[in-house]
Amino acid sequence: MLAEDIRRAIVDDLIGAHQTKKPIPLLSKAYPGITLDDAYAIQHAFVQRRVDAGGTVKGYKVGLTSKPMQEMAGSSEPDYSAMTDDLFLAEGGTYPIANFFGPLIEIEIAFVMKEALKGPGVLPVDVVRATDFVLPAIELVDFRYDRKGGGLMNLIDNVADLAYCGAVILGANPRRLDQIDVRRVRGALIRGGKTEVEGESSAVLGNPVTSVAWLANKLGEFGVTFEPGQVILTGSFVRALPVKAGDQIVCRFDQGLGDVAVSFE
Repeated sequence: MLAEDIRRAIVDDLIGAHQTKKPIPLLSKAYPGITLDDAYAIQHAFVQRRVDAGGTVKGYKVGLTSKPMQEMAGSSEPDYSAMTDDLFLAEGGTYPIANFFGPLIEIEIAFVMKEALKGPGVLPVDVVRATDFVLPAIELVDFRYDRKGGGLMNLIDNVADLAYCGAVILGANPRRLDQIDVRRVRGALIRGGKTEVEGESSAVLGNPVTSVAWLANKLGEFGVTFEPGQVILTGSFVRALPVKAGDQIVCRFDQGLGDVAVSFE
């Protein structure tokens, strides 16, 4: 494991990357002795810096929810990150591509909590009881690292860098869990009127509810509770699509969840 002063220096570097939009070297290459525990400690310290500066934790995301993605990252389970309020963008907006490093679009189901939920021992039925409603959502995946030479799916780099969360865009058409079959939501990612990729929410651990339960139990190990109103991103059920300036994106969901749109300039 890394010394505490080295972890603090890495957090400084990540904060600098966010502010300047200049990437930093991959941590797994720059620090050969870095561990997964180091990566989570760096992530937690980074989030705390944002909170200390006046931000709030608005929710959490689950990543690596499919077996192929876990295998690529060298993991046997999903990963996660907290999401601060500055990561949330308005639906339907147009955003400068220069605000990001190399963004990709994913589509997900977002759960909004009605009641507090804390592990261990959280079951899917507990998630259903504690959920207020779900929303269609876009996650903008982004990387604060210099990507020359590859290695982006290293789990340690992923975890330390907010599980590659660049931004979140929530749709405004809520559905209760008793109104839909959340395991069978179909989604399509449409660019410039052309459907690029489609998928079904069952690709997320078989059921997005399972994703929320996993995260509640994982965070329970650190004494973290899902609070009412917090947003839980459950994981993508389509492959990520790179985006560029000029792209107009619509993510279309069935079962009454509707569309979520975003554009880049």
